[in-house]
Amino acid sequence: MNYAAIKHCDIANGLGVRTTLFVSGCRNCCKGCFQPETWDFAYGEPFTREVEDALIASLQPAYIRGLTLLGGDPMEPENQKALLPFLKRVRDQYPQKDIWAYTGYILDRDLIPGGACYTADTADLLSFFDVLVDGPFVEEEASITLQYRGSANQRLIDCKRFLKDGEIRLFLPDAEEA
Repeated sequence: MNYAAIKHCDIANGLGVRTTLFVSGCRNCCKGCFQPETWDFAYGEPFTREVEDALIASLQPAYIRGLTLLGGDPMEPENQKALLPFLKRVRDQYPQKDIWAYTGYILDRDLIPGGACYTADTADLLSFFDVLVDGPFVEEEASITLQYRGSANQRLIDCKRFLKDGEIRLFLPDAEEA
């Protein structure tokens, strides 16, 4: 897997201050995507053990709330395979930090058994996410007033609750912050 960028002290892609990893590779190719260069799986740099180590170290300060994965698309099958051992390391070292992921795929259609992007790694990968923002970016539904998403069709899903009871429950950032 390659990655396009890493942002430290990111406040746009999840609650609080975060470390954000932008993976390379996306087959959704949404019209109006804010970084179409990340569609190419070969774009960027290799995601090595040294990069993992640096990301894990960046999560250490108490003011860092968690890790966010986006891209590209972390739920592309190739990216799932590479991210799974990394997220296990993150969760083992920082169980109190939250993990957000953004995907253009639909959780209850594409990321369930039989879905377009379901692999042997999907269920385990989803188990590490606290919040999954799903759905393609739809330019006609875009709004800068939306919290933590680009278009109104995208959902902020409480991933832990989905895995527990199979129902889509939206994550409500205002309730979390209150």
